[in-house]
Amino acid sequence: MSHHPFSSFLKRAAWLLACGLLLALTGCAQNYVVLLPDDDGSLGKVQVSGPGGITLLDQKNQGTVIGDAEKRSFTVSDFKLKEDFGAALAASPGKPVRYVLYFAAGNAALAAASQTDIDKIRADLRSRAGADMSVIGHTDTKGDAQANYELGLVRAKTVAALIGSTELSSERVSIESHGEKTLLIATPGDTDEPRNRRVEVIVR
Repeated sequence: MSHHPFSSFLKRAAWLLACGLLLALTGCAQNYVVLLPDDDGSLGKVQVSGPGGITLLDQKNQGTVIGDAEKRSFTVSDFKLKEDFGAALAASPGKPVRYVLYFAAGNAALAAASQTDIDKIRADLRSRAGADMSVIGHTDTKGDAQANYELGLVRAKTVAALIGSTELSSERVSIESHGEKTLLIATPGDTDEPRNRRVEVIVR
């Protein structure tokens, strides 16, 4: 059976973007694509080009046959989605998760309320195949900017050490500091703000 060249492109394209999830089924009697909503329910638009022109997909579970000369679209039932794409959806990597951990003023002591997040991060890493992690330290604007950069780096390294080297190999961990440059809460200089004293951990 011959395939339209567009099908080989779609076979490689599994979009996890703001427009939602675009899935392509190839290698069967009818090669088709279907648009699914993102985790938060948002849904954008996708244009599928073929010999007959362009078919617009902008509805939940809306699909179209690849290479359909009549530019038709149809709704794919949840049962059909599971039947055709269940394995692909189960194997798709989890979306990045962002954790925010807070610190005491002027040091790298993790706030008590953030201690439980360490276990959550460890569990998240264990649940992902080939996971990687970014650890970014931040401070408030109290004190000197260079000292705050160094404090942010110490905080990031402290969190990475608490998570533990057994969870992730070193080449899959990025550690950096933004110091007082990336404030969560905008403040004037030399201002004590607990919500800016933080480390952000992004697990992918």
